Amino acid sequence: MKKIVLLLSISFLIFSCASKKDILYFQDSEALNQATMSQSFDPIIESNDILHITVSSINEVVLKPFLKNEQSQQNNNQNPGLDGYFVNVNGTIGFPVLGEIKVAGFTRNQVENILKEKISVYVKDVVVDVRIMNFEITIMGEVAAPGVYLIKDERVSLPEALALAGDLTTDGKRSSVTIIRQENGIRKVSVIDITKSDFFNTEFFYLKQNDLVYVEPSTKGVKKSGFIPDIPALLSLFTVILSTVILLTK
Repeated sequence: MKKIVLLLSISFLIFSCASKKDILYFQDSEALNQATMSQSFDPIIESNDILHITVSSINEVVLKPFLKNEQSQQNNNQNPGLDGYFVNVNGTIGFPVLGEIKVAGFTRNQVENILKEKISVYVKDVVVDVRIMNFEITIMGEVAAPGVYLIKDERVSLPEALALAGDLTTDGKRSSVTIIRQENGIRKVSVIDITKSDFFNTEFFYLKQNDLVYVEPSTKGVKKSGFIPDIPALLSLFTVILSTVILLTK
């Protein structure tokens, strides 16, 4: 009987051990030493984005017509979105004095230059700053803290995003992290294997606003959610029961 218990214990240890290939990130990280990251990231403004635009100049009197009205500034205390400029389906915003301005498809710096050029006709020494207020990503699945995350500096990589969500759980499938992205009305889906480092040089290394990141559960995680537990749990339960029976029948 003791031999049976020993055999079951050994089997439990064998089945419960996880492979390094299933757990470790960036297993070919030595390749990164010789690789140069060529891609740079500057978010592109899209329809339904909300922009925070500040305009300043030494001559505040002349600049005043280009500022949002005071009522809008007061409402900002209750709803920050009311102080932003909404990018409509046509990709434009309504700007004081200037009217409709095309912003979709441009970066923040490009929009700043466009506005600065147009306002400079009326105001000298104007300074324009543009920020995307709704740069959010959604992280779901086998992570410690799934949810919607606001990225204030408008730049976040996939590893950073997963870290924000508390990293993958032990049941997260590291070879299957799905990113779902909307670009110009077209849905793009990419499955990333974070046990490898080749995704560092892809367009999905940096996340865009409104990206959805989903971490698929591993086989063990799927089994744990079912009626019958996984093999290690079954072996553990059977070992405890058998050990109890042996002790009681001595």
